[in-house]
Amino acid sequence: MAVVYIVEDDENIREIEEFALMNAGHKVLGFENAKSFYKQMGEVLPDLVLLDVMLPDESGNEIVRKLRKNPDTKKLPIIMVTAKTTELDLVKGLEDGADDYIKKPFSVMELISRVKALLRRLEPEEIKQVSLDELTLNNEKHEVTLDGKPVELTFKEYELLQYLLINKGIVLSRDSIMDEIWGMAYEGESRTLDMHIKTLRHKLGDFGNHIRTVRNVGYVIE
Repeated sequence: MAVVYIVEDDENIREIEEFALMNAGHKVLGFENAKSFYKQMGEVLPDLVLLDVMLPDESGNEIVRKLRKNPDTKKLPIIMVTAKTTELDLVKGLEDGADDYIKKPFSVMELISRVKALLRRLEPEEIKQVSLDELTLNNEKHEVTLDGKPVELTFKEYELLQYLLINKGIVLSRDSIMDEIWGMAYEGESRTLDMHIKTLRHKLGDFGNHIRTVRNVGYVIE
């Protein structure tokens, strides 16, 4: 059972999210604004945060940036819920530090699936370390370094890079990546994978060119 905090000012949506996640076996607390959310965060940290973008007192993007600057919440899994659907808006959320996003309106099954997938943790014992040229991913420290310098990644970006590195030189289909990282079949209209690849490449700088798009198939790192 995970502890999930929901920050959503729309009471109807918040109640739907709370009900769905409680039925999935999670302990859930809901907040209608950033102020009440921060107060609870000072008492008990959750396992995951479901965060609306448009809030009355502070934007979800600003909340994400603050959480990522705090050492205690730097790696906290965050899913943003947004009615904004442009690529620029979605990329902005990921660049600010969100691990994933769900577009409104969404189905209850999609919500549960995204939360379940993000809560899955790869055991550090399975893979200690994997490298490619000057890039190193260390699971024991849960860190990525490039030329010896740390690269700050969200949880999903970390998982995605790890999956690519484990299979370096192998072209991975979109379906296999979505199933492995998000725990669901790829949907043609979804831009989730593309957005994460884009932000991952950006954070890796010139090394991001190692991640190659294979048209009509998927991605490969080589």
